[in-house]
This record gives sequence, C-alpha cells and structure tokens, in this order.
Amino acid sequence: MSVIQHPSFGEVAEDRIIILDTTLRDGEQSPGFSMNLAEKLRLAEALAELGVDVIEAGFPIASPGDFEAVRAIAEAIRGPVICGLARSGREDILRAAEAVKKAARPRIHSFLSTSPLHMKHKLRMEPAAVLEAVAGSVMLARRYTDDVEWSAEDGSRTESDFLCRCVEAAIRAGATTINIPDTVGYALPEDMARIFIMLRERVPGTEKVILSTHNHNDLGLAVANTIAAIRAGVRQVECTINGIGERAGNAALEEIVMALRTRHDAIPAANRIATENILRTSRLLSTITGFDVQPNKAIVGRNAFAHEAGIHQDGVLKHAGTYEIMTPESVGWTRSSLVMGKHSGRAAFRNKLKALGYDGIGDNQLNDAFRRFKELADRKKAVYDEDIVALVDDEVLRAHDRIRFISLDVHAGSRRKPEATLEIEVDGTPLAATAQGDGPVDATFRAIRALFPHDSVLRLFSVGAVTEGTDAQARVTVRLEENGKLVDGQGADTDTIVASARAYLHALNKLLVKRARTEPKALSA
Repeated sequence: MSVIQHPSFGEVAEDRIIILDTTLRDGEQSPGFSMNLAEKLRLAEALAELGVDVIEAGFPIASPGDFEAVRAIAEAIRGPVICGLARSGREDILRAAEAVKKAARPRIHSFLSTSPLHMKHKLRMEPAAVLEAVAGSVMLARRYTDDVEWSAEDGSRTESDFLCRCVEAAIRAGATTINIPDTVGYALPEDMARIFIMLRERVPGTEKVILSTHNHNDLGLAVANTIAAIRAGVRQVECTINGIGERAGNAALEEIVMALRTRHDAIPAANRIATENILRTSRLLSTITGFDVQPNKAIVGRNAFAHEAGIHQDGVLKHAGTYEIMTPESVGWTRSSLVMGKHSGRAAFRNKLKALGYDGIGDNQLNDAFRRFKELADRKKAVYDEDIVALVDDEVLRAHDRIRFISLDVHAGSRRKPEATLEIEVDGTPLAATAQGDGPVDATFRAIRALFPHDSVLRLFSVGAVTEGTDAQARVTVRLEENGKLVDGQGADTDTIVASARAYLHALNKLLVKRARTEPKALSA
C-alpha cells in the first residue's frame, strides 16, 4: 500500500479519504446564501465535530467580513486544517496567509483557470503566462505555510497536455495537494476517472502529493464524478453540507460519505466523519441559511427513510434491510420524543439540548431558549425534538442580529382591515409601528418596512410545518432581492404571522451582511 507524507496529515495511506468541506466558501457563494460571523463560527464548530479534515473557511480577499471570518475560525477551531482560498495574485495570497496564520494547521488554496475558454475570455492570458503564474503563486504561498493546495479552475475542460504541464509546475513549486475541479459540472464520471489516471501516469511527482477532486452538480453528476475520481486514485474530496454551492451546487458531503460507508465492498476507502452528526449539521445549515433540503433529498431529506407503499412497509417491518441500505440512526435520525412539556424544568431542558447536540449554549441564550420553550409548551400538547431544534436554532443563531423581533399584535378578519402592531429592536434601540395591509402578513411586512425602510423586493413567501397537527409550529421562508442579491430568511412559531415576521427580519439581517460584502472579479473554483 502506497503512503504519502503530507505536512498536515503525516502518513496518508491510499485507502484514506481526506474530506475538505467548502460549505463556508463555495457554499456561501450560492445565490441567496450568506452568513454572519457568529453563524460561520457555529457552523465551523459543527464541521469540526462532524470530523471533516479540512475546513475551507472562506475567501479572505473577498471582503473585510470574509477576512475576519476566516481569521476568527483559524483562531477558534482546533482539529481540522483551516484553509483560505486565493487567486494567483500576490495580494490574494498575502491576505489568505494573514487570515489563516493563527490556525494550528493552516492551508493556502490558490487557483487559476487553465481551460482554453477561460484563459482566452476570462483571464486574457497566454498559456505561458498561466504556467508562470501557477508556479509563482504556489512558491509565494509556500513562504507562509507548508500546506499549499493548487487548483486548475475549469480543469475538466482543460487540454490534457497543458493540464499535465500546469500540475507539474505546481508540484515543482511546492504544492502538496493538487485539485482538479469540474467547475461547471460538465464532466461525466469516466471523464474524471480518465483525468486522474492520466495525471498519475504522466506527471512526475503525483505519487508524492494528494490528488483532489471538486465537482459541481449542473448535470446532477457531482457525487458520481467524485466517486469515480476516488476509484481513480484521488485521496481528497471537496464537498459541502446539503450539496449547496454555485448554481446547482456541489457534491454533497453526506452522500459521498454514506456511499463510501454503504458500499465499502466496492470502494474500500476510509474517512473520519462521525456519520451520526450528519443530520444535525444539515439542519443547522438549513437554519442558518434559510434553505430547507427537499423532502426526497438523499440521507437528510425527511422522506429519506420514509416508507408509504404497503409492500415496502411490510418488508421493513419484517426486516429493515429489505428496503433500507443504511439505518436512520447511522446518520442521526431518531424517533421524535414526547417527554418534554410545560412541566419540564430548566435542568431537563438543558439535558434535552445536550442530547440534541447543543453543548456550548451560554446562560443568556439558554434562558431565552427556555423562555420560548415554556411559551411553546403552553400552546402545544406535545413538544417534539424538531420543535425544540427549531426554536433553539432561531434563538441561538439570531443572537447577533442587528434587527430583532420583540412582539407582534395582529387584528384581522373578513369584516375589518387587517392591522399589525410590531415592536422590534434595531441595534439595541426599540421601535414600534402600526400598519394596515391586504392581509395580516402584508400588514406585518408593511410595519417592518415602516420601522426599517429598504428597497428590497419580496420574491418568495413559503409556509410549512415543523411537525404534524394543527398546533404545529409554522416554518416560514422569505426571500428578498436587492440589487440582484438574493437572501432567504426563516422563522418558526406556532403563530404563522409571528413566524412570518421572524423570517422577514432574518432575511433583512442577512441582507445587511450581503451589503457589506464585495465580490472580487473572477471568483470561482
């Protein structure tokens, strides 16, 4: 068995798969997605608990906020390698180096386009200049860390000979990981396998570095392409929670990991992911971003382990293996518990939070969450785990919002004009307003606009239920657009109008984050 010596991981055997999670970088580039510093730190903590090997924490040159987030994650998170993305320019690399320098294990990830289409129309560079930039960027990055990754953007559409020359130049310059992305989701599984087999056969030094794959899902083939690359000798995969990312997204971490675990007979490769934390991490991301996964999403969708057909139900009752190729518990699914209620005390609530994976909640956040739990328990006959997750995530993750919900009083009906009186806090200052509208939701949103004027346009208003029953909490999603930027917000409450207000305010807070962010040119990978 061949072994590679890597500066961050030591000996890496050929059956070891390094998991690089780029949810905080590529994932956050998704239209409508944005996270503030507190949310990024919370997700980074969850990724570390999940067991990812590398957290690509962001693109430090993109904005002051991105830089601060990468630096904060590098300082706070221990365990995974902390990686900052950079284009090939000097300023990008120096900014990334500064952001990750306090990490226990820092990495700089430099990339440059190599396909004829990108070189001609995006970079406007000749191949010789690209080769020179590849070597120069890697050598500069190596001054600041021994762990340097280089990516050939649009690598799957790059001419074979030139790709080999670029990879060889990066290795000679000191790159320790070579990543070939299918940036636009164009490749088929056999294409990705061919590329990596070719590189291993033709490029000197590939046996001494980690080969990596990063696949987008434009044709729905990201996970298939990733598996094909693994079987062709790749030892690092780049992926995101829930498969989020540019356009149609990236290869989904949960799908790759469970494919490796379930089909170990065909793909004898190991990784460090604690699979029982997958669902919790997926739900945390959904709460932060405001994007729920579709019900039939593999592994983490609510129907992933549901059986409605009578034949299937009969088979599962007799033996789960008849229709389930993995256990729900292996990825974190459990049967909803009904043990919490209005008579449950603070200690029981804290224990329940610990069981649900909330270990680091501060006293103030615990008090706020417990207060909302008691209010919820007074209104619901049965409080499910999903109910607690919804309200705690809403409370914990909104703790640093500039705009916060205080109260709402709505009057509506068939014989009167709907009216909403709303109280919020903006940067700690309480504000109140009353507005009328075509319905109670419209009146509420008009009150928000009166208190916090803005030019964004409402593009989506969606209502779902957290659990079953007429007393279920409503989960509302609101999508706002401002100057071409999309943000989604979520809110949960047994009162649908209150949930709507929370969702709208969540979206506004994310819009404020977006306003502070400036994208550099040619951002991709």
